[in-house]
Amino acid sequence: MESLGVLLLHPFNAYLEQELDRRFRLYRFWETPREEFLRAHAGAVRAVVGNASYGADAALIDALPALEIVASFSVGIDRVDLAKCRDRGIRVTNTPDVLTDDVADLAVGLAIAVLRRIPQADRYVRAGLWKSRGDYTLTTRFSGKRVGIIGLGRIGQAVAKRVEAFDCPVSYHQRTEQRATYPSYTYYPSVVELAANSDVLVVACPLNAQTRHIVSREVMEALGPSGVLINVGRGPHVDEREMVAALADGRLGGAGLDVFEDEPNVPEALLGMDNVVLLPHVGSGTNETRKAMADLVLGNLEAHVLSKPLLTPVV
Repeated sequence: MESLGVLLLHPFNAYLEQELDRRFRLYRFWETPREEFLRAHAGAVRAVVGNASYGADAALIDALPALEIVASFSVGIDRVDLAKCRDRGIRVTNTPDVLTDDVADLAVGLAIAVLRRIPQADRYVRAGLWKSRGDYTLTTRFSGKRVGIIGLGRIGQAVAKRVEAFDCPVSYHQRTEQRATYPSYTYYPSVVELAANSDVLVVACPLNAQTRHIVSREVMEALGPSGVLINVGRGPHVDEREMVAALADGRLGGAGLDVFEDEPNVPEALLGMDNVVLLPHVGSGTNETRKAMADLVLGNLEAHVLSKPLLTPVV
């Protein structure tokens, strides 16, 4: 399979890079200036491997005349021009399922961390304040809180399953109600209604034109000064400017954020807030899951070369 020219867009996983280099003819996009690389190798690239931050846009696809497949090292494919791929007959794959548990675990962990103020309590101990000032301030329990989930797909379902163990009533919003499948969950036809009936609002839907800024000012105000927003989806799901203002004004109680609109840039105002927990997009960031994701990318590329069915096709 060495004849398959694979363009890796960024060095985001050492194991994946090593295996791509061993199994295929690997090109590393970051090693050469873009235009220089394209002049020299555009015709040899038959596959592109990207992730949630580095994708195949229309310009890159147009610059690669021999491109046959885009394999994304992520579930989200919002940085891949799917319409262009369909027009060109280019196959697209992603890495669903294998990261579901880790992302769902993190969503619950973020909710507990925000409500119980775990990072702040940790800093309190490390600063010697327990000894000098006494007991830490009281916090808020997670058990029994009303959890609303935007998007009851793989990750949303996994979050729901976990919070049920904490006796949390579950409600959700998405395009279609799933009453037959989840009769114990409450469906709301709008995100504003969902937020108004939730203590914790979890964003777990795909990012597209319809879900960009799905968490708007109106949604955050419906969630309210005691409500907590958890985003393990994509940064642009949330109107970040409005969120910062709502947190600062006390119109939104708190937030646990693994993703941001302009990663890795985080709004400066958030860094000084004590009612937020901030993570550097590590939802799937465990050794076990990243290896499984890499193996899916490799398996899809090998299936393509061997003219076998793709493992996780999107296009």
